[in-house]
Formats: sequence, C-alpha cells, structure tokens
Amino acid sequence: MALTTNKKVFVTRFERESVPGFVQSPGGFGEKAVELLTPAGNLVAIPYSEVKAVCFVRDFESGETWREHRSFASRPKTPGLWVRLVFQDHDTAEGMLANNLMLTEPIGFQIIPPDPTFQNQRIFVPRAALREVQVLGVIGNRPRRNVAKPETEDGQLKMF
Repeated sequence: MALTTNKKVFVTRFERESVPGFVQSPGGFGEKAVELLTPAGNLVAIPYSEVKAVCFVRDFESGETWREHRSFASRPKTPGLWVRLVFQDHDTAEGMLANNLMLTEPIGFQIIPPDPTFQNQRIFVPRAALREVQVLGVIGNRPRRNVAKPETEDGQLKMF
C-alpha cells in the first residue's frame, strides 16, 4: 500500500490566473490533467494544455512566485542535469533534473529550481508546455575507479 500526501502547489497557467491548491502525491498527475483540490474544497482537473508549471510551495501566503528566481546566477553545485526549459510562449526557466533516465516521467519533468530555499521547492513542467529542453551541463562527482597499486616482486606494496 503506497502512502499518499497532499502537497501545496500553485498551478501556473498560460494566459490565465494561477490556481493555489493541493495535489495528491503520487496520483495527482493523470494522463491528461493535473487534479487539484482548491483551498475552498473543490476538486478541479486542469488540462496539461493550459498548465505552464506546477510549483510545489512552502505556503500560500507568499503568493504566486513563478516570476522570480528562474535562472542560476552561476554554475550550480547540485548533482544532476542543468537544464533550460523553453516554453511554448518562448519564456524560459532553468533547473536541475535528475541524472537518471528511470526517473523521467512520460507526462513531464520535475526540476529543482535555482533557489530551492525560496518559495518554490520543486517544479513540475508538463511536456505539452515546452518547445524544447536544453542541457546546459552535467553536474556531479566523477565515479572513482579502484585502481590496484602494483605489487613488488616480493609481494609487498611499494610505499614510496
């Protein structure tokens, strides 16, 4: 039995006002729409064609924050793929995408925004909202290779 939780989100839409609410995780992202429980208690299904981004937020009081903190000031340090998302309306945003193709979802991408200490903790972007996804860099530690040190003739490791 999988545990479900309701996460606070702002659904940023193209050409319309953002909608605050709660999305059930996992399960709130259907094949064609995101299901949102509004603060008033209404269940709303917003089609992905209208959704620009689903911003997972700390609280609703700060208001919609999509316009702020959307690009890195310098090269990020978090491991993963540093990506630039180009939206259908030619708007852009940057973020970190997991460097694991098994975590890629068929309906969209979950990125960590440039400043996760800000209001937006994570952002889900449906594929339908995007023109392209550009990889700006691969950030992470190189795997260490265990290279055995050559032994000397008498079976001892050479020290110096």
